[in-house]
Amino acid sequence: QVQLVESGGGLVQAGGSLRLSCAASGRTFTGYVLGWFRQASGKEREFVAAITYSGVNTYYADSVKGRFTISRDNSRNTVCLQMNTLKPEDTAVYYCAADRTLRPTDPNVYQYWGQGTQVTVSS
Repeated sequence: QVQLVESGGGLVQAGGSLRLSCAASGRTFTGYVLGWFRQASGKEREFVAAITYSGVNTYYADSVKGRFTISRDNSRNTVCLQMNTLKPEDTAVYYCAADRTLRPTDPNVYQYWGQGTQVTVSS
């Protein structure tokens, strides 16, 4: 059974940092894109960042470019999201996802999802 388990969420003041981690298990993820998405209360799920299996290609939403960094460790089947200079508008439930997709920014194509971790940024 495939499982994606996020951790690292919490409450932080604006300007602070958090590091989210996602541990994947239940299958090999060779060739899989790993992505982070978020969903704020009352809003649709949106793309945040994604990384290809090799790690060579990374993708970011414009709203997080320069503040967030995605990385992965294939030996441990983990993907991380380092979030710096957090803003109140970053408040959301953050999800990691995995798929062998050619459209890494589209949440509708991802097959596997975690349960999410809450990130709250206070002003």
